[in-house]
Amino acid sequence: MSLSSSAKVVPEAEARLVAEQRPESGSGQQEARDEPELDRRASERLRSGRRFSATSESQLRRVSVRRSSSRRSQKSVNKKPRCHTDCLEAPLNLAFQRLGWAVGSHPWLFLLGPLVLTALLGTGFVHLPKDKEENLEEQYSPVGSPAKKERFFVQRHFTTNDSLRFSATRKSTEVNFASVLAFSHTPSLLEPDIFSEVSKLDHAVQALFVVQEDGTRIHYTQVCAKVRGGCVPSNPLLAAWQRKKDLNLKNITFPVYSLNQQVIYLTRLVGGIILGERKGKNQILVQAKALRLQYYLQTELAEDNEKSKKWLIHFLNQFSDMKDGLALKKIQAVYFTSLSRQLEFEAASKTVVPLFHLAYLLIILFAIMSCYRFDCVRNKMWVAIFGVISVALAVVSGFGLMLYMGVPFVIIVANSPFLILGVGVDDMFIMISAWQKTNLMDNTRQRLSSVYSKAAVSITVTTITNVLAFYTGVVTSFRSVQYFCIYTGTTLLFCYFYNITCFGAFLALDGKREVVCLQWLKKAETSDQKCASLKRSCCFPFDSLPDEDGSGSHPMNLFFRDYFGPFLTSTESKCFVVLLYLLYIISSIYGCFQVQEGLDVRSLASDDSYVTPYFDVEEEFFSEYGPMVMVVVTKNVDYWNKDVRQKLEQCMIDFEDNMYVDKNLTEFWLRTYVQYMEEAKQDVNDKDTFVNNIPIFLNNFSNFIYDINISSSNEIVSSRAFIQTKDVSTATNKKKMLQQLRGIAAKCEIPLLVYNQAFIYFDQYAIIVENTIRSVIVASLAMFIVSLLLIPHPVCSLWVTFAIASVVVGVTGFMAFWNVNLDSISMMNLVICIGFSFDFCAHICYAFVSSSKPSVNQKAIEALYLLGYPVLQSALSTVIGVCVLYTSNTYIFRTFFKIIFLVMVFGAAHGLIFIPVFLTFF
Repeated sequence: MSLSSSAKVVPEAEARLVAEQRPESGSGQQEARDEPELDRRASERLRSGRRFSATSESQLRRVSVRRSSSRRSQKSVNKKPRCHTDCLEAPLNLAFQRLGWAVGSHPWLFLLGPLVLTALLGTGFVHLPKDKEENLEEQYSPVGSPAKKERFFVQRHFTTNDSLRFSATRKSTEVNFASVLAFSHTPSLLEPDIFSEVSKLDHAVQALFVVQEDGTRIHYTQVCAKVRGGCVPSNPLLAAWQRKKDLNLKNITFPVYSLNQQVIYLTRLVGGIILGERKGKNQILVQAKALRLQYYLQTELAEDNEKSKKWLIHFLNQFSDMKDGLALKKIQAVYFTSLSRQLEFEAASKTVVPLFHLAYLLIILFAIMSCYRFDCVRNKMWVAIFGVISVALAVVSGFGLMLYMGVPFVIIVANSPFLILGVGVDDMFIMISAWQKTNLMDNTRQRLSSVYSKAAVSITVTTITNVLAFYTGVVTSFRSVQYFCIYTGTTLLFCYFYNITCFGAFLALDGKREVVCLQWLKKAETSDQKCASLKRSCCFPFDSLPDEDGSGSHPMNLFFRDYFGPFLTSTESKCFVVLLYLLYIISSIYGCFQVQEGLDVRSLASDDSYVTPYFDVEEEFFSEYGPMVMVVVTKNVDYWNKDVRQKLEQCMIDFEDNMYVDKNLTEFWLRTYVQYMEEAKQDVNDKDTFVNNIPIFLNNFSNFIYDINISSSNEIVSSRAFIQTKDVSTATNKKKMLQQLRGIAAKCEIPLLVYNQAFIYFDQYAIIVENTIRSVIVASLAMFIVSLLLIPHPVCSLWVTFAIASVVVGVTGFMAFWNVNLDSISMMNLVICIGFSFDFCAHICYAFVSSSKPSVNQKAIEALYLLGYPVLQSALSTVIGVCVLYTSNTYIFRTFFKIIFLVMVFGAAHGLIFIPVFLTFF
């Protein structure tokens, strides 16, 4: 966002520049003659950056004279500023003056050139991916996370086979699956009649088939993952009941149930449980509210994978109708597939496209209302409309260039145009305001040169700060954030470029219309009055003739000067503001400790998606147990060595003693093998005996066949065990569990790693805070350096840094109160708020410290008078640009609005309330 202010186009700096360029003269008379010109330029400069503020010439002259008088006093005693860091302003000012003159001289060239450039870059949209699936893991999981390295090791050392003996816990990546959660209306579904309904649902799912274009069918049995020659049971307990209908459902033990020498782990299969008396390490399962039916499909071969996906899509399309056709009376069912995240995320992103049209219309209406004047010559309604069009051209150009360069277009980038619309029009307002202060009698080149000298430096500074804030997002560990920041930062650069080229050219052309219209209207006063109305209509919209001097303050500026400023600087108000800020900062800090971390899977889908009830049911009934975690021995160790086994056993005990692990559900081939060897009276400490008996052992215990990697030279390259996690339903517990398990593995004397497929996403919990803090610090340092270079007062830089930190803390804290998690989406918005906070606070700070008013209260009132309305306008225009996202039924887009809204509210509050009051104290 861009704000015009004395912080950017500094009156004192220009006054010094004019004074230095003026020929030296010893006569007071010559100095007196030069002072009016100095006053006039300082006055114009002071007014140039303000949006729609029509401050009277006399008021501005009084301010300028007082400042000039102060400078003469300083000059008389030969005092100079100790630190002069705004050296960039003078050359930039001169360069933009020349650019303005060139644009005013050749407006059609500068108008048509960007239009041609937009047309060329717009062809980049042919590279916009249409059917390509967005890799959610790549975009929303950390780059270079430990889990990805762990997965790579597991993939290299352990293999599985979906067609022979499938094991979901032993897969290194997520497989194709369909999941159905069946839950009962009664206290328990452990009843034959309810199991009968669940069985009916199970048979209906397995009966689904896909008819392909060539007429062939894809049945479930063709694509299902296999074990012992048949499909993997959707639920082993249900499968046991289907084979034996008289199975006693009141004698089932939990978490492990043994049936005909088959061990069934029920932790992820049965939910909403109530346990009874203990039987060894297990307890009787008294009640259960839900069953999980998991249909695993083949994934390894490309052909099988494609067939599996076709069957899953058919399942998604048919499940609701199929369930209704079954007329289930005692159970309800919710469903989810391995494709659901991807498909629902893509579907949710399409719902935001119509909202862009609404946002565009609102911004046009806002621009028209803001730029309308009761002056048929100087009315800038059409110019404002073109300004919004130039923002749209910037979006086309920026996005087209990025697509040409091969920068991936991810769904989250769809948020970018809403933000750019709100921010991009701010620079237009500044240029229109500067144009309104020029003399109608001057030629177009002179007027545009004046506009550029007054406004271009201003919008340059704010463009630099905002673009820097976006480009610092590249240092994050999330691809989606990186791509969003690259697209948005580049598009804002195009907004800036088009503002100083084609929009300036349009201003020049409109300036010619002003001259023609003014001459025509004035002739109507002396010629045939019958033609007056017709001529006025040609200058539509029409009302009154333009005022001669262009003076007159905007009512909002007068409100800040005459009402808000005096009220804010009263003693009672200051006390209230201090209390309000203390309440704000205490609430914010408290909220920072309450913020939940990580992106919830259901957040990727729309609110009315079938995904939401599935995860609600899963959270209610299946949240007690988490994923089964691999404990992998990463190097070749002497398993037959008793000391090695003891060290490894101690590590496993450490894992089992962890609060997030159920010690009774560990699966470790070595423990079973040692017991097997001892029962067979074999010497487990002899290398040859140990190694040679492994194949025989695996024939009898085939569930461990994928857990031992034996090389061709009969060496155990690596092996793995499995531990069952529990109580990890919250993001905080997932992060603690992951950190503690990795810590145990790192301390073990035997080289270990821990891994599960879910760790790819759990890693975001471990690094999201670190990434956010790093990004905020980098962006804040960039803003601090910019403020030092462009604002010649170190106190301002300190106050700006304080304000940025305060706004970031406030936004982060209030995220918790608005149910927004700290994830890659919100982290991106926190980085954005750095640039916006700078815009709000830097200008107010510098306007205060550069004021020549004698008292601190008067300084605060003057700062608010000059910049209060622009700050308010900037916040309002940005909120209007993104407000339509709040109507979206998708978490990602609503989150974007929520955080931008918080940034605007807190940024404006700091600029208009907190900073002015605190500056009067210090």
